[in-house]
Amino acid sequence: MTRPIIVFDLDGTLVDTAPDLLDSLNHTLAASELMAVDEAGFKRFVGHGGRVLIERAHTAQQRSLDVAEHDRLLKVFLDHYTDNIPGKSRPYPGVVEAIARFEQAGYLLAICTNKYEANSLALIEALGLTRHFAVIAGQDTFAFRKPDPRHLIETIKLAGGDPHRALMVGDSQTDIDTAKAAGIPVVAVDFGYTERHVREFEPSAVISHFDELTLDLAQRLIAAAEA
Repeated sequence: MTRPIIVFDLDGTLVDTAPDLLDSLNHTLAASELMAVDEAGFKRFVGHGGRVLIERAHTAQQRSLDVAEHDRLLKVFLDHYTDNIPGKSRPYPGVVEAIARFEQAGYLLAICTNKYEANSLALIEALGLTRHFAVIAGQDTFAFRKPDPRHLIETIKLAGGDPHRALMVGDSQTDIDTAKAAGIPVVAVDFGYTERHVREFEPSAVISHFDELTLDLAQRLIAAAEA
């Protein structure tokens, strides 16, 4: 029988990257002579990758972007972010222990994120966590990305897993909608990057610390989805 698999979102779920993403966003906004945003403002813009992050931040300040300028600013953002990996980014409390817990129980682990694949790989490597994940799939790994359910399903298949024996863990409506569309149960963390409480998006379960991501919870959710 195929091993069960847990697929994690990255930013705001496994790793608190907000300080570094915010620094890079504000560096980029300065290049457009726009005002910096604070952490609360950042949370309104995040969730669909750097390009959308930049677009939303400009829209909030009534600034439109043509394609060429958008491309230029995305490069400014990515260069600044890449040059500073891992920066202040750190795994959330309990992440390392949860990884060990599920590995010892025979689970496959993977990451499905709307961060670019190269930056995702670089971050996980810099944090010393690469060996734990069968696959790290970014927004450019496939021709589609979350909330398209194929991003999650193909990540699972690439990792050698079975979508019918899978669990998603994320922090946003995007993650929850993706998992639901894929027919996969989803645990939402309530400490990530979303303005509204994740409970409003009706995930399968909500946790406030990775200590709450237990083997029993994962087994129950996967079994219920299989039934």
